[in-house]
Amino acid sequence: MTARRSTPMVPAVQVGSRRGWNGVRFKRVWARLLGVEHTVIEDVFVDEASDAIVVCVRPTRSRRGRCGVCGRKRPGYDQGEGRRRWRALDLGVVRAFVEADAPRVHCPEHGVVVAAVPWARHGAGFTRAFDDTAAWLAVHTSRAAVAELLRVAWRSVGRVCARVAAEAEQRTDRLEGLRRIGIDEISHRKGQRYLTVVVDHGSGRLVWAAPGRDEQTLEGFFDALGAQRCAMVELVSADAAGWIANVVARRCPKARVCLDPFHIVAWATDALDEVRRETWNAARRGGDAALARELKGARFALWKNPGDLTARQRGKLARIAEVNRQLYRAYLLKEELRLVFRVKGPRAVALLDAWLGWARRCRIPAFVALASKIARHRAGIVAALTEGLSNSRVESMNTRLRLLTRVAFGFHSAQALIGLAMLSLGGLCPPLPGRA
Repeated sequence: MTARRSTPMVPAVQVGSRRGWNGVRFKRVWARLLGVEHTVIEDVFVDEASDAIVVCVRPTRSRRGRCGVCGRKRPGYDQGEGRRRWRALDLGVVRAFVEADAPRVHCPEHGVVVAAVPWARHGAGFTRAFDDTAAWLAVHTSRAAVAELLRVAWRSVGRVCARVAAEAEQRTDRLEGLRRIGIDEISHRKGQRYLTVVVDHGSGRLVWAAPGRDEQTLEGFFDALGAQRCAMVELVSADAAGWIANVVARRCPKARVCLDPFHIVAWATDALDEVRRETWNAARRGGDAALARELKGARFALWKNPGDLTARQRGKLARIAEVNRQLYRAYLLKEELRLVFRVKGPRAVALLDAWLGWARRCRIPAFVALASKIARHRAGIVAALTEGLSNSRVESMNTRLRLLTRVAFGFHSAQALIGLAMLSLGGLCPPLPGRA
């Protein structure tokens, strides 16, 4: 694994004649260049075969013989696979590597593992400075720029993001103080592959994400939260997915679930579109060509908010009111439900109950069924109306996650995407090395 040494670099004390230059100063300069701490510089040479500078190092005495996972002092086991190299940040236009022995220790908790080194994270092939730089660049620039600048594969950047985010999560408790949270799912790859995400409404940050969208996946979040902090959750915004409501009811019995108004109004829009299709098909089958022509192209006029209608669409709506009262009544039911969510507090609850009474008596099957559905979810809708909490912040987070999904195209695993999301949206992005 170790390339043959060639062209040794002689310490500055032997090259220059300025006073004060000695081996100690030489080692300090190389330690600062590499961004390493608790590290002893032994030698520096140029590896002609790989066209790179190789810096031979060893940990200081206090950092030797520690478990790579827990960091505790452990007895040695063997010398492992001998010397190995870690990629460091380029020095000018030349690649650089850190080379050292990689002995193994025996940890009662983690078994036989490679000993920890102060210049790199456990299991990494890069130094800490390289990892932090790659993670920062992945958050702030394009994938092509990251891969070209650092001269690494994009999948390697994905593993770096997951590694840096995992370490940052151990230092920061992002689940502390959660009171108002939003839960949703987002598709991140073809083939029905989803992520379940949890957002803190207080800070606006992504606090948790995991692959999957079922009760078992969401249980993992509440397991991490713990029973004591679950009892402190007051409000949960979500859509009407049963798997979210069931888990929240089991794990946070004191929390109120606030159903997202956008999804409720979308139900009404779907019901209206169903009435429009049925009316148009009935007109065609009944030979009423005039009515079929009037309804043709009315879809967007019925869908759009009144303030966004064009003059032509307003005329289309007026014509529908004349030729088909049932379809126009369905349109008014949709608009009345949308108005419910524009009004807050007790007045909105009274409007919701009045709308339910109207929908039950309208004799339009699609809206009668919608009234029954909304009645089943009335508690969650009332909570959203009285608490003023919606899933808009979570939907905004999902939009940013979709952008990250496109940026992260090529990552091998969902954990790499989650790592990038936590760095970018969870506040875990490290500063560039050498910056405060």
